[in-house]
This record gives sequence, C-alpha cells and structure tokens, in this order.
Amino acid sequence: MSHKKWWEEAIIYQIYPRSFKDTDGDGIGDINGIVEKLDYIESLGVNTVWINPMILSNQKDNGYDAINYTKVDPLFGTEEDGDRLIKELKDRGIKIIFDFPLNHTSTQHSWFQEALKGLDNPYRDYYIWTEAEENRPYPNNWTAAFGGSAWSKELNGDQYYLHLFKQSMPDLNWDHPPLRKEMAEVLNYWIEKGIDGFRLDAFIYIDINKDFPEHPEEKGPGQDLNRNGERIKDYLNEMNRSIKYQEKEVFLVGEATSADADLTQWYTDPENNMVDKIITMQYFPEKKDKMDDSVPKGKQHAPLDLKAFKEVQKEFQEKEGQNGGPILFWSNHDLPRSLHKYGNVDIRHRENTAKMMAALLYLQKGIPIIYNGEEIGMKNIAFDDPGNIPSSGVMDFYQEAHKAGWDHKKIMNHLNLTARDVSRGIMQWDDSEKVGFSDGVPWILYNRESIYNVKDQEKDENSILHFYRKLIDLKKTELFQEGSYKMIETKDTLYVYKRTLDEKKALVCCNFSVDTDTIQIGKQWQPEQIVLQNDGNKLEDDKLHLSSYGVVVFLKK
Repeated sequence: MSHKKWWEEAIIYQIYPRSFKDTDGDGIGDINGIVEKLDYIESLGVNTVWINPMILSNQKDNGYDAINYTKVDPLFGTEEDGDRLIKELKDRGIKIIFDFPLNHTSTQHSWFQEALKGLDNPYRDYYIWTEAEENRPYPNNWTAAFGGSAWSKELNGDQYYLHLFKQSMPDLNWDHPPLRKEMAEVLNYWIEKGIDGFRLDAFIYIDINKDFPEHPEEKGPGQDLNRNGERIKDYLNEMNRSIKYQEKEVFLVGEATSADADLTQWYTDPENNMVDKIITMQYFPEKKDKMDDSVPKGKQHAPLDLKAFKEVQKEFQEKEGQNGGPILFWSNHDLPRSLHKYGNVDIRHRENTAKMMAALLYLQKGIPIIYNGEEIGMKNIAFDDPGNIPSSGVMDFYQEAHKAGWDHKKIMNHLNLTARDVSRGIMQWDDSEKVGFSDGVPWILYNRESIYNVKDQEKDENSILHFYRKLIDLKKTELFQEGSYKMIETKDTLYVYKRTLDEKKALVCCNFSVDTDTIQIGKQWQPEQIVLQNDGNKLEDDKLHLSSYGVVVFLKK
C-alpha cells in the first residue's frame, strides 16, 4: 500500500491576516490576532491553515511585493510573534501553508536595488531587462495587469525592466541559476522554521519568452504570451530537488488561474514532480450571453451557468480523482465571495444557500479551502466610490460603463460583485461597532450584522457555523476522503452525486435554486440515514422534496 501524505486529508482554512483580527489598535489584522483566535480555528475541525503573505513588503499589493522573503513585516508583528504562531499551530496539530510570491519582488527588494546599479552588478540578471528600438517608448506592446505598459525604464541607464503585474513589482528571471538557488534557500529557511507547505503565487508566469513578441492586439496583456511556459517544469523539478520536498513532505499548491482540467492534471501528475495541487479560477463559468457588448466584460457581473458549472466540476473530479481530487473552494482573497455573487443573500435564503453551497462542493472528492468568514455566511463589502477599489480595471470599467449610459448605482452594483477587494472585509466576530475586529479604525470597509457573526452563531445550533463544523466532521470520514465519485444526471438547478467506498455509500442532493424541487432517489434511502441537511426539506417514500437552496446528505454505512 502506498504511503499516504498528510495533505491528502487536509481541510484548509484560509486566513487573510489584514482582515482577521487586530490586537494593537492600528486597524490592520496581525499575527497576535491569529494566535488569539486559534481556539476558534481549532474548533472548526480544520487541520491546516493557509495564511496570505506576512513577509516584509512594500504593501503595494498587500504583501505580494516582497522586500525580504525571510523577514516578518512589522505591520503584522515581530519575528518572535511569527515563531510563536508557528509553535502554537504545531502544538494543536495544525499544518501551516505560507504564501510564496515567487514571480516578482518589490522594487524596494535589495536584489532590485543592487540590479539598478548597472549592467555588471551580479544581481542584474535576477530580473528581466531589454532595450527599446529607436523611436519606440517601450520594448513592445505588452500591458501590465494593473494597467499601463509592462515595461519601465531605469532612471540611470538605457534598459527597461519587465513587470507583468505592476510597475512596483518587477518580474524575477527564473532562467538565471543563482536566482533559482536563492529562492530554494528561502523555501528551506521556512521549512526549517516549521512551515509545511507553500502556495506558489502566479507561478505560471515564471517562464518568460525572451524574444518578447508583440501582442496581436494593439496593446495586450503580457501575461497572455507568458503563461504555462515549457521551462516551468524544469524550474519546479530543480526547486523540488533543492528543497526538503520529499523528506519533510512539503505540500506545494500552485496558483494557475487559467488552468482547465487537462492542464491541472499535467501540473499535478506525480511523475512530473511539479506541484501537488492547483488553485484555478476556471471553476465558475458564467452566463455571459446577456452582457452589454458596449461595456468591458471583465467587470460585468453575470450569474453562474449551472449547466456548465456541473460539467466543469465533473471533469475535474474525473481527471483529478485518481490523484486524490482537486482543490475545492468557493471564494478567496482574489475573488468576490461566491455566496453573494452566485448564491442568494436575501435574509430569507442566506442561511440555506450558504449551507447548500458548502455541502455541494466540499463533500466531493478533493481538498476544501474555506475562506475566513465563509463559515458564518459573510457577504461582500459594498464600495460607493470606484476610486477606493484598488482592483485592476475598475476605473476603466466605470468610465466606459458611464459612457454607455449606465448610472452610478448600476455600475457600482456590478463592481461590488466582480472586484476582488470586495471579499476582503474584516472578519465579523460580533455585532459591536467594530465587529470585534479592532479598537482602531479598520483598514477597509466592513459589514456590521447581527446573526452573521461568530458570537451569535456560536449560540445557535442551527447556524451556518455549526453546519460547517458538522460538514467538516463528515468530510474527515473515510468515505468522503477516499470514496469514488459519481455525478447523477439531473436538471441544471439540481446537483446530485454519490460517494462510494466498499459497502459505505452517500448521496448528496442539492437544489441550487430559489424554487423548491422534487427528485426521486429510490426507496433505499431512508429518513434515519440523513446525516446533514438544511431547513425545509422532506422525504416522502422515494421522493425527496428540496426546499429553496435545500441540501440533504444521506449516509448508508
């Protein structure tokens, strides 16, 4: 029997530290805030946490622009605070995944500051440089993800450096062996500190086409021509040999936003020795047929295409099933909260919707990632001023939509369902003035709500929070960890599947609609076999009547 790695049974809780808990009154969450809430995290039943970057940063992109990869940012605490957090998690048997922004650094990183000193500086080749042709303002027509050209000229020289994301975040040159060696040393530093895994941020862009071809559009994203390069496999193979990947059973999760099931399967194939799992943004196909063609589509909201969603989920289950299943998630710091975007946050349906969506996704085969606040049904925050939303493309969308005749309210409704920052509101611990997050002024907008906070839900056995705890306990069982998966063919708004392991069987029935519905499930499923459900469902003979956003989970032992 093959050795089972720890992460094959991982149930991950993602913590966005800025928004989790502030203990020093500066309005920004910190390490001691995480430590303070470890009893709560442990009570959820999760066995792993993923923490977004807390390394020293220029904070132009909330930690993803590193100044020093091995130092804790004083914004979040001291080196001793960081050590204490690791120890406290270890003492509770909780594994730790750190975010590793390996594609770029801050312009304030010492490597880049050295690189600016001239062509002969040993750190020059840690980054990607080239010249522009005469009478051209830039080397080519690539644009950066956050706007403007993907190139910036050094002040005292003739070359330009590449930044696929933004000017303050120059891309690293992974083609340069000394850079790869230093990055491996960074990982080994944190592994020795006790870190169990890493999320490899934007790793699909580390192989840059050094021919720098023109984008076919007049101006086009440089990312389009530089994702999933053929040398990524070589770079990751070398990295895995250089770190204590096998010895320490390090868990590597790659962020590949555009990866379909086939590409995910290639990246995670154990024989390719690249990453263990992939986080992709391709899980949520939308109905875009009713979008306004006169307005940029990237920030237009569209409902979830339930038929296509089921097809995508089925494909990922089939192609990743032999490898333990895919990463399962609804939301994270880079996406709006799905409960609000694709579900129903009307007071009449919010609790049922949150419970149904959780069971639908997380009881499938794979590794759940629960984004902090999801377990209490948090919704997106709502900006009034587009200028306060730092997400890329927001102002362009606002201006184009305004030209097309959209009023301010309509534009903001769309932005508040599509911009990534709307999911980053502070954690709602209670319904006090600052929702139990801070004594200071929170760094970002937040929602203050009764019911949808930890304090209120702890007291209610029927709450979303308690449902999540029961769901996590169920997920830990052998059937939901190792059992086979089969989706049952139904109408688009119903989502039904079986899990099977020897004689053990489970049936998960979900209604992704405000309309009630009925499904015939056969007389082998009885009321006493219901192990998890939300409100309003009823079983009569072989007919299961599902309420609005209803879910019922049957278990036959």
